[in-house]
Amino acid sequence: MCPAARHRHPTFSTFVKESSRMSASTPQSAVTVLGLGPMGRALAGALLDAGLAVTVWNRTPGRDRELVARGAAGASSPESAVAASPLTVLCVVDYDAADAIVGREAVTSALKGRTLVNLTADTPARARETGAWAAAHGIGTPDAVFLHSGPEELYREHKPALDALGGTHTHLGADIGRAASYDLALLDIFWTAMAGYAHALALAKAEGVTARELAPFAQGIAAILPPLIETGAEEADTGSFSGDVNPITSAASSMKHIVQASEERGIDASVMRAAEGLARRVIGLGHGEDGFLRITDLLAPR
Repeated sequence: MCPAARHRHPTFSTFVKESSRMSASTPQSAVTVLGLGPMGRALAGALLDAGLAVTVWNRTPGRDRELVARGAAGASSPESAVAASPLTVLCVVDYDAADAIVGREAVTSALKGRTLVNLTADTPARARETGAWAAAHGIGTPDAVFLHSGPEELYREHKPALDALGGTHTHLGADIGRAASYDLALLDIFWTAMAGYAHALALAKAEGVTARELAPFAQGIAAILPPLIETGAEEADTGSFSGDVNPITSAASSMKHIVQASEERGIDASVMRAAEGLARRVIGLGHGEDGFLRITDLLAPR
């Protein structure tokens, strides 16, 4: 998955599960990669480019050919791959797939005393469950998205190898689920924004505007978001949602126009209707002069 300090591609996230001890007999420069889909192959390639000794394994045979040709060692089993290095990078689609590999008795045994970096996106709760499993088997478990959480001394110990993967690395603290919380929040931003962009393209197309024609103006909209994110963060933390520039009553009005124009063209406007509905509820609660992020309070569990 991807560095979350600055997401290169939001489809990916990185979770780290680290052990309390390393194997003293294995070189620090040795790294194992389990799972050789597109991201796994890219990661193994980056580690090879950095001059590390890389061992690779994939459930489907044959995907290691190019990497082996570049100097990687192909392992016949995940347990032998894990045994080859003090640091293992697991890159699979989800925690069910991860558990199917590292949950095998032979692999679990091989991981004891080693570090596992699990590049698998899932919920904070699932990350903590995996952390509890690892702790019970003598494998410590920080989680990360190149935003690392867990024992800081282990993060520092393995940082040279992790740096070979690129990106910005930040340690967030000891809570195993903290990095996963960051990851999902960041992916929430991305996919909600992409859903909005997809809807905008459909609306534009219905009105005779091509995606290419709209693109430079869409980029202009994206450019105004960073300062809004910064001011919004302060507002959310302090609870003072200023509507001086754009009150939520104005936002609700513009969203209503989008819904109306979409439905006139037969375009599903359910996402925008949901956003407008939140805004109307906030207005109904007497916060019409506040900014749009006042809906944060409405969304929060009570």
